This record gives sequence, structure tokens and C-alpha cells, in this order.
Amino acid sequence: MRIAVYCSAKDAIPEEYLALGDELGTWIGENGHVLVYGGATGGLMTRVSDAAKAADGYVIGVIPPRIISCGRKANNCDELYRVRTMSERKQAMRDMADVIVCLPGSYGTLDEMMDATSSAIVGEHHKKTFVLNYKGFYEPLKQQIALMRSLHFIPEQEAYKPIFVDTLEELYDKINN
Repeated sequence: MRIAVYCSAKDAIPEEYLALGDELGTWIGENGHVLVYGGATGGLMTRVSDAAKAADGYVIGVIPPRIISCGRKANNCDELYRVRTMSERKQAMRDMADVIVCLPGSYGTLDEMMDATSSAIVGEHHKKTFVLNYKGFYEPLKQQIALMRSLHFIPEQEAYKPIFVDTLEELYDKINN
């Protein structure tokens, strides 16, 4: 299975969050899955890709020239796709993946998550998007979604929505089922 992972590229985050990348990458590699990620260095991106490689996993990176010009191209990819823009990167990752996983992150991660969700709502794909709500990281987002639903900006019966999980073990169970 090809698993796209959206996550933070920042190094200066708490180690317990970085360790999530190690755990997820190891699980991807050990279980014969393929990692699809942003092809860059830093933070959870490095940790998940390095761990997947160390566990004999196959790693696919997707990267635009702007990130390459910053000296952040990863050297651990079995395949590296160069795209023109961040928008193309999101679409390529989504198209290559069988399932999408969002770890904690910032604006880029939220952008990727919302892009995957909104494109599914309009029928561009039917892939599940899992969001790791580690230690309540995404609770404010869940509250915002509940507010939007209560005000009818989001229908009560959504045709598609991200699936929030609290632990990696719960994530693994849902991916396997």
C-alpha cells in the first residue's frame, strides 16, 4: 500500500513528536508499505523517511524546485519526482497514494489535509485521510469543524471527512482494516 504522509518539516519541535515519525516510518517499512512524502529534509519528514528506509521500506519523494533551491532535497528516496509547484506536489502525492496520513504539522500540513479533504468532497478521489490527533494536537481543528457543522457550513451527514485517531496503534488498525 502506498501511504502519503503529510507532516512537519521543522526540527525544533519536541522530541516526542519527532519520535512519531520514527515509529510510523518503521511500521511502513516493516509492513511492506511504500512511503510517499514531500521529498525534503527536516523534522518529521526526515524522521519518517529515514525510519522507513532503515526498515527496508520503499520511499517516494515529490519535491518542487523552490525546496531544492533551499538545499533541502532528501537523499534517501528510491524515486524522486520533481514537480513545478507546491500545488502540483499535493496533487501528485495524493494521486500516488492509496491512503493519506496527517501527522502534527503547521500551515503546510493543514493545507495538504484540507486539499485532500476538499478534493474528496467533490469526488476527485475516494482515499481515506487519517489525522493523528496525538495528545490532542488537532483538538482545536476538531472544534472548528464542529462549529462549521453546527452552523451548517458542513452538512451534518458529510459524504467525506478526515478520520481522527489518537494513537499510532489506532492508525495502524484502521489502515489494516
